[in-house]
Order: sequence, then C-alpha cells, then structure tokens
Amino acid sequence: MKLALMSDIHANLPAMESVLAEMDERAPDQVLCLGDLVGYAPWPDEVVSLIRDRGIVTIAGNYDEGVGLASDDCGCAYKTDEDRARGEESIAFTNETVSEGTREYLRTLPRHLRLSFQEGRTKGTKALHLLLVHGSPRKINEYLFEDRSDASLLRMMQAEDADVMCFGHTHKPFHRVIPDAESRWGRRHAVNIGSVGKPKDGDPRSCYAVLELDPSREVPLDVDFVRVPYDVERAARAVEESPLPNAFAEALRIAR
Repeated sequence: MKLALMSDIHANLPAMESVLAEMDERAPDQVLCLGDLVGYAPWPDEVVSLIRDRGIVTIAGNYDEGVGLASDDCGCAYKTDEDRARGEESIAFTNETVSEGTREYLRTLPRHLRLSFQEGRTKGTKALHLLLVHGSPRKINEYLFEDRSDASLLRMMQAEDADVMCFGHTHKPFHRVIPDAESRWGRRHAVNIGSVGKPKDGDPRSCYAVLELDPSREVPLDVDFVRVPYDVERAARAVEESPLPNAFAEALRIAR
C-alpha cells in the first residue's frame, strides 16, 4: 500500500497544483491530507475546491477549525507581538474571503483519522495501526518538533495504540524510529510530513511524504519525503497584491 500524505497547504494554490501533478506521476493508492488548507495566502476557496473535487480524505487543522467556526483565533503560536498582529490580519482576511460553502466544509472535518492495514486474513497476522493527526493526538495545535523527546512521542503512540503516527503543523519534516518492546514490530514511527504551502525548514519547495506500508515485512514502513518545486514568485506576488502582510510573501521565498 502506497499512501501520499500532505499537510499545511495554507491557501497556496500554485504549490498545491504542483504537488498534485507530482502525485499523479507517482500514482499512490490513496492521497490523504492532514489539514490547514487555509490561511496566509489568497486562495482558500480554490484550495478547498481542489481537495473536494479530488475526493481527498482530509482531517482538520487548527486554522481550518478556526475559520470553520468563523473565529478570530487560528490557534497559532506566535513568538512576537508583530507576528501575532500579522496572524490576526491573516485570519481576518481569510474569514472575509472564504465562501460559506468552504466554511461549512471546514466545519465538518474530523480531528483524527485511524487506519489499520493487515496482510491477508491468516490467524495471528499482525495489523499495522496508523494514526493521522494535525498537531498531536492531545491537541490540534500542539507542536511536535524534531527535538521532542523519544519518551514523549512514545507515550502518545502507546496511548493511542499507533504503530505509526503522522502529523504536520510545524512545517518541518522528520521521521523518527523509536524502539519499543511493547510494539508489534519492536519499534514505532513518528512522521512529520512537512508543509505543501508554507515550508519553514529553509527549503522553499513544497514537501509531502510517501509511505510504503507492508505488514508482512519485518520493517513494515518506508518513508520518502518528496520535495516539489513550484512557482514561488507567483504565490509571493499574489500575497503582495492582496491585503495580506508582505512578510508572508518573503516567508515563502526563504521558507522561514
């Protein structure tokens, strides 16, 4: 089973279009989205329409939840008062821009998705349990950065009986393999799949993850992070021509 997972598109239509075209070349068995479809760029309705037209199964991000509820709070963490002021401009713009159909769709998105994969139906065959969240299983807006301890990640996965936990929200991809004698495979996997529309790891290309799942193997999971070039300048210029803060355009150019 080959799954393509994406997250944090943030209303960046050029990035979304390029990623979907690249995914079409790879032809995964299923495409799944871990949320934050809107915010920070001027195409929220267009991104949501693409998701819906393609029938991509999606969970809610914190930004989706805020806009779905017509809230002025996206649940984001800002380091400075200046960042907070820009964030308030972003969610105000998005709330003013989205159609009611988009808002209603965002309001219906689930917070978590659980999937189980099993090789055949032979008695005793182990099932691989995959948990998809936006931030963490505990909070939709909890940040799980790469410096999060193994012990913390392991506690979350054990509590949810997840062999693999995939998440976004930080916009910085990583894959951590954590030994665990209690696991069916002796290890668990924590996978941050990065961001399609607003990378923050210094690489302005979009990022998504391809998971190869095979419960019949001793190591049942392979993870490949895919970087996709897109027209960053088109997106940045559109931000600059909109009421959104110009700082969001520069963030796309430098991926910070």
